[in-house]
Amino acid sequence: MEGDIPEETLILRSDLGVVLSGLPLFAGLEPQIIKQIAAVAEWLSLPGGATLFAAGEASDAMFVVLSGCLGVFSPDTRDRRRFMGRVLAGDTVGEMGLISGRPRSAHVAALRDTELARISSDSFNAVFGRHPEAMLRIARLTVDRLELSQSKPRGPRHSARTFTLLPQSVEVDVGGFASEFVKALSRFGRTELVWSVRAESHTSHWFHRIETANDFVVYVGDPTPGRWSSLCVRQADALLLLARAESAAGSWEALASARESSMAPQRAELVLLHEGTIARGAAGRWLAMQPGIPHHHITGPSDIARVARMLTGRGVGLVLAGGGARGFAHIGVVKALREAHVPIDLVGGTSMGGILGAGVAQCWSVEELKERFHAAFVEAKPLRDYTLPFVSLVSGRKVSRLLRQDFGNTDIEDLPLTFYCVSSNLTTGHCVVHRRGLLWLWLRASVAIPGVLPPVVHKGEVLVDGGTMNNLPVDAMRELGRGPVIGVDVGADRAFTTDSEEVDVPLPWQLMSWLRVRRNRPNIFQILWRSGMVNSSAMTAAHREKTDLLLQPPLAQIDMLNWSAFDRAISAGYEYAVRRLEALPSGTFELEMPVAPRSSPALAALPSFVPAES
Repeated sequence: MEGDIPEETLILRSDLGVVLSGLPLFAGLEPQIIKQIAAVAEWLSLPGGATLFAAGEASDAMFVVLSGCLGVFSPDTRDRRRFMGRVLAGDTVGEMGLISGRPRSAHVAALRDTELARISSDSFNAVFGRHPEAMLRIARLTVDRLELSQSKPRGPRHSARTFTLLPQSVEVDVGGFASEFVKALSRFGRTELVWSVRAESHTSHWFHRIETANDFVVYVGDPTPGRWSSLCVRQADALLLLARAESAAGSWEALASARESSMAPQRAELVLLHEGTIARGAAGRWLAMQPGIPHHHITGPSDIARVARMLTGRGVGLVLAGGGARGFAHIGVVKALREAHVPIDLVGGTSMGGILGAGVAQCWSVEELKERFHAAFVEAKPLRDYTLPFVSLVSGRKVSRLLRQDFGNTDIEDLPLTFYCVSSNLTTGHCVVHRRGLLWLWLRASVAIPGVLPPVVHKGEVLVDGGTMNNLPVDAMRELGRGPVIGVDVGADRAFTTDSEEVDVPLPWQLMSWLRVRRNRPNIFQILWRSGMVNSSAMTAAHREKTDLLLQPPLAQIDMLNWSAFDRAISAGYEYAVRRLEALPSGTFELEMPVAPRSSPALAALPSFVPAES
């Protein structure tokens, strides 16, 4: 009924030409052309979850999205549809069918409450046929869309503009988090905070204006089901599911209710709010309720700033390669990065790079990294527990004990920073990325040099050093799509050389005279270690190309098994990284430095969220 339509919508409908002229598709067209298009267009309101058209239907019209958002889905396959993409305000949908004359090739539905202009097939032919320039716009749009669908952009896949904070219960301090989250986002652009008191009664046009006027919009949902929470879920590019880490794990009632009426494949991430230090085991408990989604630990404002970087495609991932004693150079690189205020938001690594990366993910200081790794590798000499070489030269018990000593029973998912390490599965012949589970165990697998250390046998499968298949696992970091990736390759230099010209080892009674001749001969540790890495050289070279910044400290003078070169390796890594970082153009990375946030009209209203004591 006309009387039920909001006044805001009626005003917009009365001058559709003004609305169309403000869209990129029609910008610059002659006013009379826009008037003719507006005259034949029909206004259509589509509530969130409703279908616009289904695959196989006749292509009888094209649609211009005026506000809101549509979702495009593949045709039904075994009662399931695959989400293919979004159609945002200013875009068109259905024009390809009109041009080709073929039936609809996809299913299109409203992800949010959406307003559209419908242009029938007859009207399309009548108006656009008389104006080639308008038809050319449509043709170019179609070509651009096809090229975009076929391209594979290298940039972040997970950057978002609209966020919904959904607390699990009334006990969650959603206001405190919202305040810091808005401040963090305001470093990157104008940010608006929206909650039910301001927005619950507004139309989709109001939300469209808010989202158009800002770089980021943060919606605050309710813990209980209702119209507002459902609307917030539909508006979100990313859902942040907030929970008190110490509480008993539970479900999000508002989320379950909202998803029943939404066709959007909502991207959700778990945010655990801790009181002080990270509660061990909390991530595992809560992830059991929301399996398969990323998670974040929050203990203070710096953690919220990290989440903001990651969600907007600015999170910095650090990937550390294996390389034995050369891996100590990673400590110098980390020191240089921290001094330059380059944030380290995610960490991954292989072998020694994995172990050092775990220390970085624990947020250990540079001094603590030095102290722990000097004690574990220089003083303890972990490869000295020789055994009968049935499986390996050393028993591995010393390495396992040292890893348990430093990392305890911590699970990977309980680390402050997102972390993974890599091992090689000899049973299946595939690389394994460990993102969850007992940290020391998977580090032990990642460093199990074939022939030197015994493999880790897990569920009938044999796991060895990750460097055997993937010594610079940049691909696993790229899959996360969080932002720029820094790769540190300490295995690029020649592993070792020899001045000996020999074929065979002499007979036992000839050994003494053979050893008296001092030669730079490779030993069995070097041979086994390097043999385990050489097959991954081609993959490592390819992965270097996938980095945004590749660091390769000069380490040719440091043997991969020379643990006493500890300080030299750290210095080489530090001095090299300092030079490279100083040479980078300004603005290469978002720096971890206090920056005054841009003003946001919503910030003035934040006290209504924040408890009185804060």
